[in-house]
Amino acid sequence: MRNLFTKSNLALLLLVFFWGASWSVYKMTLLHMPPVLFAGIRALLGGLLLGAFVFAKRSEIRWRENWKKYVISSLFNSILFFGLQTVGLVYLPGGLFSVLVYFQPVLLGLFAWLWLGEYLAPVKIVGLLFGFVGIIIVSIDGLLVHISVIGVMLGLLTALCWALGTVYVKKVSRDINAFWMVSLQSIVGGSVLLGVGSMTESWSAIEWTIPTWIGIGYGATFGIPISYVIYYTLVNAGEASKVGSFTFLVPIIAVFIGTVFFGEPLTYTLLVGLLLVGLSIYLNSAEFPYFIKSG
Repeated sequence: MRNLFTKSNLALLLLVFFWGASWSVYKMTLLHMPPVLFAGIRALLGGLLLGAFVFAKRSEIRWRENWKKYVISSLFNSILFFGLQTVGLVYLPGGLFSVLVYFQPVLLGLFAWLWLGEYLAPVKIVGLLFGFVGIIIVSIDGLLVHISVIGVMLGLLTALCWALGTVYVKKVSRDINAFWMVSLQSIVGGSVLLGVGSMTESWSAIEWTIPTWIGIGYGATFGIPISYVIYYTLVNAGEASKVGSFTFLVPIIAVFIGTVFFGEPLTYTLLVGLLLVGLSIYLNSAEFPYFIKSG
């Protein structure tokens, strides 16, 4: 029997935990600073920290050759994803919003089949459908309980941008150093978000409290550079749809943390949606017992 505790599987479990915890951390931070400025600060700092770590390999950037790829990735994976994600958290609880964003694996499975030629087995199609129904149920929860059409729409748009960005990174992965891709897309995207935030929000509205520093620090380390290096490394090592299906676990962790530590409401519809999402994980991984091919 293959070893469950492979490096790939342990890395994936860390990724799921880092992302699951981030929703509540960011929701807490948004009580003390405007969303777009927060998104820009954590993205820019995260990109700069990662860039400093891999600075010795700066020759692999090849900016003249690859600048369009960096810009396109920045648009989907930083500007749109971080921007929509952070603004959306203003309208909905972190756990609920995370479940909407994790409609992404459903879209990722479809896009990987359409554009990357990855095989979409019947059992995976059924699993993706269960995930889709689960997200619809959670969306109803957001519309009826929290009365936020904007929040639901932002969550689904965030999922769409993330799925498109992930497929694009997978498509160009042979041409780009994964570390520099994360670093530069975060630097470019963070700079744009800071510019937009400076024009539409007020720096004086930032309250430099402990939760503010925790949110910025978490986003600039675990939330962006560390998590995305793990994520893209795993996507490039295996099939994008397999990695994406396992990240369905993230909203379960996010809902648990939000409910236990931050008092976010846990409704019956949200529970049903989570159960369907969990079933989707099982069906998407049924053919592949340990989710990731060991390298």
